[in-house]
Amino acid sequence: MRVIGCQWDIAWENSAANYARVEKLLGEAGSADLIVLPEMFSTGFTFDVDVAAEAEPSTSEVFLKKLADRHKAAALGGLVRKNSDKSGCNELIAFDPSGKELGRYQKNRTFSYAGESRFYRRGKEVTVFHWQDWKVAPMICYDLRFPELFRRVTAKGAELIVVIANWPSVRLDHWLTLLKARAIENLAYVVGVNRCGSDPNHQYPGRSVVIDPWGEVVADAGCEEGLVDVTLDHDRLRTCREEFPVLKDLEV
Repeated sequence: MRVIGCQWDIAWENSAANYARVEKLLGEAGSADLIVLPEMFSTGFTFDVDVAAEAEPSTSEVFLKKLADRHKAAALGGLVRKNSDKSGCNELIAFDPSGKELGRYQKNRTFSYAGESRFYRRGKEVTVFHWQDWKVAPMICYDLRFPELFRRVTAKGAELIVVIANWPSVRLDHWLTLLKARAIENLAYVVGVNRCGSDPNHQYPGRSVVIDPWGEVVADAGCEEGLVDVTLDHDRLRTCREEFPVLKDLEV
């Protein structure tokens, strides 16, 4: 399965500019099976729920559906939904090329250190969805620091874990180390898609990467705008799990 992740300097609270940037980045990418966009890809990591949340039908959902249709791939990205109490939900949603929703996930661990939990409600459930012959589990940014969430999706059969983020440069080493750890612990492919550039609060390093089940980096987008692009090997996954069968001892 060919996976393409897009990283760019997300325009602050400017969805039209971000949609255009994604289209340009993917313009010459060719065919793909799964396209991944970062957390809150249309606005950046804003706490202004009124700005980030979209009326139904969500323009970002419509954009993801069109992206999936145009590239004949599943398209996945992060967006915001508003609750009746005016709090937000930091979510991820995936669509197949027909526009069918494959899966929806609400960030389980909102980033209280930065104040996210004052504006966005925590999710409680984890999600595993099927795409082609893969079992895919989505996670969002700060979730990466909580291995118990990853154990839950592995217990549900996850083979590919996708982490979308707005992860700042000051903690880049943590990003790379934790992605590797989650891949090794769960003998799974891990795709981490981050942004680069800056917003009013942080600098961002990019470094969208793909880690194989043995913890090896098989693709790295670097620090500038661009794509992380790799074809995942299901046989590699099966071999790792058969030759080092630690998951049989998993207890959740």
